[in-house]
Amino acid sequence: MRITMIGSGYVGLVSGACFSDFGHDVICVDKDETKIAALEAGKMPIFEPGLDTLVASNVAAGRLRFTTDLKAAVAGADAIFIAVGTPSRRGDGHADLSYVFAATREIAEAIDGPVVVVTKSTVPVGTGDKVEEILNELAGDFPIAVVSNPEFLREGAAIGDFKRPDRIVIGTEDSRAQQVMRDVYRPLYLNESPILFTGRRTSELIKYAANAFLATKITFINEIADLCEAVGANVKDVSRGIGLDNRIGSKFLHAGPGYGGSCFPKDTLALLKTAEDYETPVRIVEAVVQVNDTRKRAMGRKVIAALGGGDGTSVRGKTVAVLGLTFKPNTDDMRDAPSLAIVQSLLDAGIMVRAHDPEGMEIAKTMMPDITYCSDAYAAAQGADAVVIVTEWNIYRALDLKRLAATMAAPVMVDLRNVYPPSDAERAGFAYSSIGR
Repeated sequence: MRITMIGSGYVGLVSGACFSDFGHDVICVDKDETKIAALEAGKMPIFEPGLDTLVASNVAAGRLRFTTDLKAAVAGADAIFIAVGTPSRRGDGHADLSYVFAATREIAEAIDGPVVVVTKSTVPVGTGDKVEEILNELAGDFPIAVVSNPEFLREGAAIGDFKRPDRIVIGTEDSRAQQVMRDVYRPLYLNESPILFTGRRTSELIKYAANAFLATKITFINEIADLCEAVGANVKDVSRGIGLDNRIGSKFLHAGPGYGGSCFPKDTLALLKTAEDYETPVRIVEAVVQVNDTRKRAMGRKVIAALGGGDGTSVRGKTVAVLGLTFKPNTDDMRDAPSLAIVQSLLDAGIMVRAHDPEGMEIAKTMMPDITYCSDAYAAAQGADAVVIVTEWNIYRALDLKRLAATMAAPVMVDLRNVYPPSDAERAGFAYSSIGR
């Protein structure tokens, strides 16, 4: 099949590369000429394990191409995927659909025959209706079906998620479109990946409901962690104890500094706005958003308290080493990362921050220009009054704790990901604190 992917960001690039690896002829479109030139040169605009190799092999095989020419890319396509950004709209939290609708108008002007247009971007309920309206108005008399096909990719594991998905959700009641989508995903039939066909609006809501539920699990265990600290319990054991119940499951029950990234923050807000528009409030999600925002700031206060500033004592002039800046490991994504709020609270208290991250520092420098970036964890900890583990990268899981402590002005560790057993850190000489233990 011939597939056109509009948008070569995280979702579009990963999806396009995987579709081409299935044997389809894929062309990825983007307005950013610099990005397209870099992709043609084999340089990835994002860090995702294995993506560079996957792209290179399919470009070499002639199945994957990149262009800025949308009209030429759309001509003759069997399926056109819209995979542009839908960030939170500044000021009100609604999903910004301007990129989706702009792409739709350009597609409409370029269509030259029957086609299936697929919204891969995360969009609020009813967006597909508007896309269909625009296409019907501008694209002439060609048979066009609009399908919702939300993505469920985890950053850092996106290729595996695409090729071995828990489920494929396809929102359309058009029989021709259903057959096209079956053909698109036919290679996954060998893996017996379940395909769920629903109405288009149902499909659009599934993505938001899924992310809101996972965000709720994270926020729930974070609040239980606070309770564990108050009563003297261990949140890791609580998580295991409830996660072994197969009605609950163990995933997303790891206490930490709060969720971030490209999906959960904007999708929970967008779901709230949709519920508000339809006058059906989702109060659990409202609480999740509020608690998560509060938690990130609370983690900054936790670090300040570990420095001895919890009783009002000034910590101005002290130095903190922050290990990990991205919202999770195996990505360079800094969007809504907990580190942003934590670092800002430290700076506001007059604390100097030295930081390290294996992949996120170049992007972080544009967002946090007032901190010092270091070559590794030991360089960041040199002369510091405390070290804070914010992101659980593997390289922070096996640090030489005695060496780390010896480089510091004061051996204080705040482990916001519960990477180390308290006994190990204390044996190395650290005054150690963690989450919910």
